[in-house]
Amino acid sequence: MTAQQSREIVQRAWQACATCDAERISAFFDEDAQWLAPAGNATAAALDVTNHMVGRKGIVRFLTIDFPRLFAKDVAVTFRGFHADGDVSSWKRPWRRRCPTGRATPMTTDFCFVFELHNGLIYRVREYMDTARGARMVFANQGGDPA
Repeated sequence: MTAQQSREIVQRAWQACATCDAERISAFFDEDAQWLAPAGNATAAALDVTNHMVGRKGIVRFLTIDFPRLFAKDVAVTFRGFHADGDVSSWKRPWRRRCPTGRATPMTTDFCFVFELHNGLIYRVREYMDTARGARMVFANQGGDPA
């Protein structure tokens, strides 16, 4: 797989994720895909879900059912710092999203994702984030990010 093909697959996959359409999202993940985020991250803690999802069904469930319970569905997909080398792509993503609880200030932070592809499907995702900032934003009072 070329770097350009890898890049295009990951970009299309993330655009599908923004739709919360399970069928569209599912088409981009290998049946045995894994998604690994830092242990104890605020999203997993707040939703009482694992930080290491295994299998296409679990990942799709998280993206379409669990994740929208904490964050509103107004996702803007922005690609910054996107790099690809064969079957591996990485992408720095600025994050700005509003919680459905009515939080006045949108949550903002940067994430880095590393995607490994196999046979044209996403096989592994490693997610890197500022876990301390995420915890302050998710668990802070409704007044906004104290950081």
